[in-house]
Amino acid sequence: MASAHAVEPLKVQGNQILANGRAASFAGNSLFWSNTGWGGEKYYNARTVAWLKNDWNANLVRAAMGVDESGGYLSDAAGNKARVIAVADAAIANDMYVIIDWHSHRAEQNQPQAVAFFQDMARRYGNTNNVIYEIYNEPLQVSWSGTIKPYAQAVISAIRAIDPDNLIIVGTPTWSQDVDVASRDPIRGYANIAYTLHFYAGTHGQFLRDKAQVALDNGVALFVTEWGAVNADGNGGVATAETNAWVNFMKTKKLSNANWALNDKAEGASALKPGASVDGGWTASQLTASGTLARNTIRGWSGSAPPPPPPPPPPTGQQCNWWATRYPLCANTQNGWGWENNKSCISSNTCLNEQPVPPYGIVQ
Repeated sequence: MASAHAVEPLKVQGNQILANGRAASFAGNSLFWSNTGWGGEKYYNARTVAWLKNDWNANLVRAAMGVDESGGYLSDAAGNKARVIAVADAAIANDMYVIIDWHSHRAEQNQPQAVAFFQDMARRYGNTNNVIYEIYNEPLQVSWSGTIKPYAQAVISAIRAIDPDNLIIVGTPTWSQDVDVASRDPIRGYANIAYTLHFYAGTHGQFLRDKAQVALDNGVALFVTEWGAVNADGNGGVATAETNAWVNFMKTKKLSNANWALNDKAEGASALKPGASVDGGWTASQLTASGTLARNTIRGWSGSAPPPPPPPPPPTGQQCNWWATRYPLCANTQNGWGWENNKSCISSNTCLNEQPVPPYGIVQ
């Protein structure tokens, strides 16, 4: 099994999510509702997760645990929790991030159950960097400040008493579209909080990107835990041009994201055609138009910030006249003194800025 610390810890700084101190974004898949008897639960297994990592190059996966609908957590806690654990353990084994999602539209009505569930997940996974807590999937058209925020504060407080630092994502009003509303009254007093943005390219266009930009301008971090290339009801054809506009927006703004949904249900949003294997290994002919686009998007994702380029080497033959003693200029040290080629060297910046005018400084 891979190390639980093989992925970088995620940290919110301003409106960015940092990995290893640099703004980064990640792409992967959301599984379908976990509910018993709904059909999508068969993909909650280690083989599917491993295939997404190895073939799709996914570096995150979302376990969308149904709660209050039929077959959800409230009626089958053991079955749904076991599916989430199977996906989370597989993600850790494959060096992936995993979003544990309380997949509900009415989470505030079951706050005690949400608190207890996330306390359990925090005790189980709080010592890993892999796990992300999504505490409310898609609130309906309810008050942010009066309904969603108080619920979120209660669940966050319970998690933070056990796990002080893993990323927590909070749903926003109107099926996680009103991120601008949440950004005007953000949750304070806790670190590493981001806000949920969902879009479906066949329904949501520039108007929703404008709302997202307002939220970013107000200084909150966003995470697209669910996006689709079709209509918001899960049907319709792929809206290619609008999907491309969204993908460009997410890449430019460094928004991590999960495509809805890794399932074989006969609807436009499904990535797989009916009857596709539950163990991965899917051929191109087993992917839907949405699944083909999602796979290409995830495989081509490069949202991580590249490392800074090395400083250029000094011109051949130049040295530093340091208070009448000559030292070689460092090729790889940008400031101060270094040790290269088994001898002391001095950086160009230090040579130029920390002593008087010629004859001291850089000389041939």
